[in-house]
Amino acid sequence: MCARDQSIGKALPGHWSKSIRIQKAYSRPATMRGMSVLSEQVIIITGASSGIGEATARALGRRSARVVVAARRADRLDALVNLIVKEGGHAVTAPCDVTDRAQVQGVIDTAIKHFGRVDVLINNAGIMPLAPLAECRMDEWDQMIDVNVKGLLYGIGCTLPIMLEQKIGHIVNVSSVAGRRVFPNGAVYCGTKHAVHVISEGLRGELAEQGAKDGNRIRVTTIAPGVVETELQGSIHHEQTRIGMQMYINSIGEPLTSEDIADSILYALEAPPHVNVNEILIRPTRQPR
Repeated sequence: MCARDQSIGKALPGHWSKSIRIQKAYSRPATMRGMSVLSEQVIIITGASSGIGEATARALGRRSARVVVAARRADRLDALVNLIVKEGGHAVTAPCDVTDRAQVQGVIDTAIKHFGRVDVLINNAGIMPLAPLAECRMDEWDQMIDVNVKGLLYGIGCTLPIMLEQKIGHIVNVSSVAGRRVFPNGAVYCGTKHAVHVISEGLRGELAEQGAKDGNRIRVTTIAPGVVETELQGSIHHEQTRIGMQMYINSIGEPLTSEDIADSILYALEAPPHVNVNEILIRPTRQPR
């Protein structure tokens, strides 16, 4: 469970005002010598206990960002924070199940408590229990929708009011090439990732229209990886599908690494404020589809 200080929620409007003051003081040209544009930015990452989330957290720590790592496995988060600090970065943990809206709010509250604002949200938590629809694994369907779609929406819903108050921010939603195509045994998973693409593009368009009126510069980016060697394949419980997926990965020969995806996320984050990298679709060179 997230450690949640109830006083934080009550004081949140005041924190938002503080956040605006800090943000104005923090604004600076991207070309300042010897300093990353991400230095001191407050960045929340869900699904941070392994894979893409972990690699991204470490990369951000090396750029002197203030990183809030969120996931269910608290022990893994503690180890990650210790590693980031050892590498010279700043990070705090926020153990959280993204299917619980109150826990997601607790992550945002932790960021406000420790750092006074939220500059970036990286919605990275996801699961992929692939199986034929005929198996009727309805519990797995519920889990995918709860984590991949509702968890993402909870992150947006809990963070967006702060960014609108600040008039600046960046939401990065990690999707998949599965958000662009459907493959056998992946119908529900692909459906959830299609939803991520649609939600991201809808949010981007709304914020762009609103920004023309109120001057906000809130960006939205979708990251759509192809085959990446992570723990995600471990969530496939249907044996035949799991074996087939591993054979497909082996046929590619050199899948993407978590660090490859972290690099693509950093590319979007480090773009100048007037540049919104809407989507990055990234596959291994030998992935045909």
